[in-house]
Amino acid sequence: MRRLTILSALIAAGLFTVGLAAWQQPAAPRVIEVDKLADNLYLLRGGGGNTAAFVTAAGVVLVDTKLPGWGQPLLDAVKTFTDKPVTTVINTHTHYDHTNGQVEFPPTVAVIAHANTRTYMEQSNPVYGLQSGPQPNPFREAGGRGYPTRTFTDTLTVGTGAERIELHHLGRAHTGGDAFIVFPALRVMHAGDVFPAKDLPIMDINNGGSGVAYADTLDKAAALPGVDRIINGHAPELTTPADLREYAAFIREFVTTVQAGKQAGRSIDEVVKAWQTPAKYVGYAEPREPRVRADVEVIFKETP
Repeated sequence: MRRLTILSALIAAGLFTVGLAAWQQPAAPRVIEVDKLADNLYLLRGGGGNTAAFVTAAGVVLVDTKLPGWGQPLLDAVKTFTDKPVTTVINTHTHYDHTNGQVEFPPTVAVIAHANTRTYMEQSNPVYGLQSGPQPNPFREAGGRGYPTRTFTDTLTVGTGAERIELHHLGRAHTGGDAFIVFPALRVMHAGDVFPAKDLPIMDINNGGSGVAYADTLDKAAALPGVDRIINGHAPELTTPADLREYAAFIREFVTTVQAGKQAGRSIDEVVKAWQTPAKYVGYAEPREPRVRADVEVIFKETP
């Protein structure tokens, strides 16, 4: 892969007080790293979730748009590999680190997402296990700019021939509106945060997510035909369908272990303390107590 680093300098500065004197310090630079995956497909990393940029004859399709304030740096990054405008955004799910950059885009840019994702974006529900308050909602403040303008329920096809993009909703997992985005001509899929990295995911029950249904959804995604490489929600490197199947097995084992603990009368605290990533899952992150606890709580809620 050819890797470029794009530095988008920020003009704005923040005022801070030190003792009795006020001084001005430049905001941190916003860096987006660009990996070329194919002649017309790029992975843009940094500033939140991974973004895919698919260059078509009509313009650029972006999958996910990063954190608040990263919309313009993202558009600047696109200009380093094409002079075509961004015409379409596809959101893999509702979370602000994958959607909020698009509020900075021109109002002519179409936004596509699952119908549930549009609903969650409007509701601004807190992310379970991560936030105590609502998600930021710059879309409302911008008069609706950045909200999905087109939605789907099960599947949707955008474009034709070598520029065809397939969108699949396969069930509840990270949220209730997760979309898997497939570029068939390139045999690449963007899995969003249903497969964020080799780690326990957020099971965001506040936005339709499910621990109990998670592994089944992953298995359906792994069975989609014509995929060799997978862009993950946050991992820097691409994975494979075999990795996705392993991740489904990992989640299923976690859920089964938690359910067995509840059925044996163990408390949430006891189940959380007992969980260790099985050694067979090589390269997986060490358990972090807050994430384990949040996921255990979700599974306890879903298990009679």
